[in-house]
Amino acid sequence: MGAAAVLLAGIAVPAGVLADEIVPADRVVVHKGERKLYLYKGPQLLGSYRVALGLNPSGPKERERDFRTPEGRYFLSRRNTRSDYFLSIQVSYPNKQDENNARRRGWAPGGSIMIHGLPNTPKHSPLYYTETDWTDGCIALSNSDMVEIWMRTQDNIPIDIFP
Repeated sequence: MGAAAVLLAGIAVPAGVLADEIVPADRVVVHKGERKLYLYKGPQLLGSYRVALGLNPSGPKERERDFRTPEGRYFLSRRNTRSDYFLSIQVSYPNKQDENNARRRGWAPGGSIMIHGLPNTPKHSPLYYTETDWTDGCIALSNSDMVEIWMRTQDNIPIDIFP
C-alpha cells in the first residue's frame, strides 16, 4: 500500500488510519444557527464540522426553490459518488409532515436535500465556499470533512436538523 493514502471505495484514506480506528456514527445532528454538524455514537461526540447551508437559511424548508435547509428528523437515505459535488449523501426530506404542510399551501415540497462536499466545478473563489451559505438547501462541508462523514455514516441513521 502507498505511504500517503489507501483507496477505499474510490476515497483516499489518510495513511495511518485503519478501518478499525474509524468509529461509526449512529446519529447526525445539525445546528443551523451554529453552522455545525455533529456526529455521535450514542452519547459520545465523534466530531464536529463547519457547514454551509441554503442561501436563505432562516426557518424550515417549506417548498421547492425556497433555498432553505430543512428542520426536523430525517434519515440518511442514499449515497452518490457521481454527484456534481464531492460525494453526496441524500437526506430523506421531505417527510410526510413536510409533504402535508406544502400540499395545504398548494406548494411542491422540493427534495434532493443532500450532505455534500464542494462543487466539482467551482463557480466562485474558495473563500466564497468557506464564508457563505451557498447551497440550494443542502448541507455542505469541505471535501476533507465530507470524506470523514462518508466513512463514519451509513444509510438509515437519523439526522436531526435544528434551527
